[in-house]
Amino acid sequence: MAPSGAIAISDDARVDRSAEAPLFRVFLKDGGSLVSYGEFARVENQVVFSMPTSTSPDNPSLQLVNISADVVDWPQTDHYSDSTRARRYLATQAEGDYALLTGELAQALNDVALTGDAAERLTIVEKARKTLAEWPTTHYSYRNDDIRQMVGMLDEALAGLRAATGSATFDLTFVAGVAAPKPLAPVLPTPTPKEAIEQILTAARLAGSPVERVSLLTVAVGAVDRDAATLPADWAARVKESLSAEIVREVRIDREYRTLSQRMLKLADQRAADADVRGVSTVLSQIRVRDAAMGASRPDTINSLVAEVEVRLDAARRLRLARDHWAFRQTVVRQYLGAVDVAFRNFAKLKPPLEDIKSLAGSPPAALTAVRRVAEDILALTANVVPPEECRTTHELIVSAAQLADNAALIRRDAVRSADLTRAWNASSAAAGALMLVARAEAEMQELLRLPQLPQ
Repeated sequence: MAPSGAIAISDDARVDRSAEAPLFRVFLKDGGSLVSYGEFARVENQVVFSMPTSTSPDNPSLQLVNISADVVDWPQTDHYSDSTRARRYLATQAEGDYALLTGELAQALNDVALTGDAAERLTIVEKARKTLAEWPTTHYSYRNDDIRQMVGMLDEALAGLRAATGSATFDLTFVAGVAAPKPLAPVLPTPTPKEAIEQILTAARLAGSPVERVSLLTVAVGAVDRDAATLPADWAARVKESLSAEIVREVRIDREYRTLSQRMLKLADQRAADADVRGVSTVLSQIRVRDAAMGASRPDTINSLVAEVEVRLDAARRLRLARDHWAFRQTVVRQYLGAVDVAFRNFAKLKPPLEDIKSLAGSPPAALTAVRRVAEDILALTANVVPPEECRTTHELIVSAAQLADNAALIRRDAVRSADLTRAWNASSAAAGALMLVARAEAEMQELLRLPQLPQ
């Protein structure tokens, strides 16, 4: 684990193997604290950590806890965390790092002895001195006194080397000595079973999520049952009764808010489908009134519900505008549809002969001539009609269908004259296309007359 700051280490701490236990503390502004098994994580404005819910030193039961960073006493929490890291560093790798440091120093001194150039000797000693002076700050002030003595020894050597080389200047970074260590925060004892349960209750009080709160309360009930033999009997009975009542209350509140959400969303959906903008707005007001009457116990649920209803409100406004526009344009649309109604009646006459061409069932010359004549009538009619914007696609479908019907009759006639089956199939394709486009034009015509609806 990489050290991060200078911490004073007592002789007692150096032999305390219990420092290996990865127990951190999250101190609260109200004076309490929560145990974190291992390092905690700060994500945006939340603090997430695993909290022991049992006192087993080897394999404790753990519960994931998520609390607001605003309730944390950060100066005290950070200092205790640094102290915990320092103890763990000391118990695992401090001596090895110190051995590497002294080995590097011995090598530097050996290089000085083997170097004949005075300026090069001065550079080697200055570098060694700088390394020594910076080492305690990044290694929790381990062997701070020993380091200070070695720095003093090198300062004396530097003075002599500078005199020997005639150097009258020196780097100001060498003036500072070894930084004084900060005091180590005392180790807090492992919580007793009763204290562990009280910490669970504190975490439940601070939990932002109802689901997490119920989970913690349930864990606390289990801890009371598990450690009943070591807990004060009256206290355990009172706490368990209170916890059971609190769990029942939380579950009831969840059920009430879930019912409220379902009812309000259903009502909002109905009113949005009717383009009732005021009605959906009323739902938002009802949500706020009901939430206040229920004690505003689920802010996250209400925020999510309000966001969902606001989506419905936006949809209702869009639908209201679409229906107003539809009503405004109905006169123009109906005028156009009245103008092309003859075309649709003529297409009804064309369907039987086009089906014959499509299925290669046989088409008398008179029938083919009639198809071409009716198709030309439709094209002449549509050429004299200017469709409004919303009817343009329908108009294009009518024109394309008439052109395909005419082509189908013409190609079928050529196929009959030449007894060419390939041409007959080409005519079939043209007839199928004409029938399909007519069906689409009829469907779009009906859609133009239909009151706009919310998308499914």
